[in-house]
Amino acid sequence: MFEALLTYGFLRHAVLGAVLASVACGIIGVIIVEKKLVMMSGGIAHTAFGGIGLSYLLGFEPMIGALVFSAGASAVIATVKRKNQANPDILIGLFWSVGMALGILFIALMPGYPPDMTSYLFGDILTISTTDLWMMVILDGLIVVTVAALYMSIKAFLFDEEFARVLRLPARFLEYLIYLLIALTVVVLIRVAGIILIICLLSVPPAIARLISYDLKKMMGISVGVTVLLCLLGLWISYALNIASGASIVLLTGVCYGVVLIVQGVRRRITQKG
Repeated sequence: MFEALLTYGFLRHAVLGAVLASVACGIIGVIIVEKKLVMMSGGIAHTAFGGIGLSYLLGFEPMIGALVFSAGASAVIATVKRKNQANPDILIGLFWSVGMALGILFIALMPGYPPDMTSYLFGDILTISTTDLWMMVILDGLIVVTVAALYMSIKAFLFDEEFARVLRLPARFLEYLIYLLIALTVVVLIRVAGIILIICLLSVPPAIARLISYDLKKMMGISVGVTVLLCLLGLWISYALNIASGASIVLLTGVCYGVVLIVQGVRRRITQKG
């Protein structure tokens, strides 16, 4: 594969895409796990499919449509959730289903043959284009700069929302910001894992990091490193075995988490016996 990297541009794009996606996923994934927003993130991710379908119907860049729809969904979900106007589970199910339904409807309304949506649903890291890479770079930059600038405020909000209010931190703003950052991360990850499989990468690497450290900054660093490793190994496996890259990365992630849990269980038993 190393020789192929020097020969094929699409493989270089895939490696760069894996690294860029890992940065966003590792940082925001920790926030998602700590704030228990995994399923809510899944709802935002599935809403993005409606934006992709509308983009194809109107003839503009699909990832821009995904960004608009996921950002809009994050704002609506945060607003409704804060005002307690609906059960969060109902809200998740609604956005999850309606987003997918809109995508299917928009694709059906297209004249001629419909495009292949498999790469958006299940991921295909080998199809990442130069435009996708630039978009990932911009979104990664926004995520990293925002989290770095507001790190202490986000940390206080994550671990104790009431304490954040006592400190007179803008709790409402931080909540909306976190949902928006989740939307940006979803768009970064679509090409790597796909809308349906995104939830695994958003939750498992941060969960592994949490088993190693409870320090938020260290957790983010470990999560980024674990995601990079899993994405690159998954890419290598998919290239070597000629199988779908998104499925390969996600299955490898699941296996890795299972191994970590087994090792932790064995260590716990040894410690108890000792």
